[in-house]
Amino acid sequence: MNDKTNQDTTNLTPHGYKPRLIEKRLDTLMATFGCVEITGPKWCGKTWTAMTRCASIAKLDSPTEREAAEMDPKLALVGQPPHLVDEWQEVPEVWDAARRFVDDAGDKHGLLLLTGSTALKKAERGRVRHSGAGRIARLTMRPMTLSEAGESSPTVSLKKLFEGEPPQPARSDTEVSDVARWCCRGGWPAALGLSDETAVEVAAQYIQAVLDVNVLEDGRSPALALALMRALALNESQAVTYKTLAKDMAGGEKGPDEGTLSAYLELFSRLQLIEDLYGWEPPMRSKARVRVKPKRYFCDPSLPATLLGATPARLLKDTQTLGMLFENLVIRDLRVFLSTYAGIGNDVRYYRDESGLEVDALLEYQGSWAGIEIKLSDTKADEGAKNLLALKKKILSNPAARNAEPAFLAVIVGRGSLAYTRDDGVMVIPAAALGA
Repeated sequence: MNDKTNQDTTNLTPHGYKPRLIEKRLDTLMATFGCVEITGPKWCGKTWTAMTRCASIAKLDSPTEREAAEMDPKLALVGQPPHLVDEWQEVPEVWDAARRFVDDAGDKHGLLLLTGSTALKKAERGRVRHSGAGRIARLTMRPMTLSEAGESSPTVSLKKLFEGEPPQPARSDTEVSDVARWCCRGGWPAALGLSDETAVEVAAQYIQAVLDVNVLEDGRSPALALALMRALALNESQAVTYKTLAKDMAGGEKGPDEGTLSAYLELFSRLQLIEDLYGWEPPMRSKARVRVKPKRYFCDPSLPATLLGATPARLLKDTQTLGMLFENLVIRDLRVFLSTYAGIGNDVRYYRDESGLEVDALLEYQGSWAGIEIKLSDTKADEGAKNLLALKKKILSNPAARNAEPAFLAVIVGRGSLAYTRDDGVMVIPAAALGA
């Protein structure tokens, strides 16, 4: 299925839809597989993006359509191809029906799209008998990057950096006040076109929807879930322990037990409300990848900002909190950029060793790696470059290990005016200048 075919056969593109970076990757998968599943957090734009590639749709969050699919999952697949089944996880048996539908169609591609904002519960996984391997491709979608939301003009391509093309000096004037706005508005399509004062309501309503719908449907306590969300926001960008989370939930007193916390965190992960950032260390078989505690980031910085009661004005007086939220924003954008590239193993991790050396983000792409430090202002570029060069020296200090040189080292900054390469080889790139 090529772009021309999509244009000729689809007519469901919503009015006002803004193109997304993931579209090219989606087209590639639709041209290769009979069915593509798009997963991602609520309200990130999965359904609208899928609709731009589809001619018909079944919405399983509609009681009527869900009831029909529960009686016969094949009914959810009725429609002109490419056909979209939205919120397919409402009837897990639809997965196997889609797999059989693709099998019966022979070698036809781009027949079905499935979208869902919640991964199946452990108990529901038994209702799915087939992995879908070879028939159903998976694609993860996240909230909008700065460039997708129209908040930046990217002149530096992350992919080209991996390919060895250094950034050409480019001006991108941004201030700390811009960063505060970005973090509070977030990357929600629903916030596009809204004023800064009203855009913050999107994240607040997102959290309320999770509490009122998803948490209750899972048989959990909204009060306990909200307390845990706030504890996670307090410990944003930290490799925090269950013990610390429990204390922060209970105001310093003994909080929920580990089993309870684990259950709620598992729910948040299924909703893709939070996403773990794991530790990195070469070589690939290193046990450090398992031993280093993961950091937990929200899918969008506007969520912890809302949970902390932050506003742009308040954040300008609390640059430590703003720095943590900005780190969340950059991690979000890096994950989106990597998700648009072909291949497996494209990932974002972080580095921490026994000496206290820490690097905010380690990117892996097609066997190459790159180190990134995230700083609120370009005045901290020296500090970030020092950490990156220390990491490079450590990684390359043992010739017998044959560790590869980094594809590049970069400090991504919020406040900044210029993308350039320093004399020591470390790049300084304003977040507003970075793109896929």
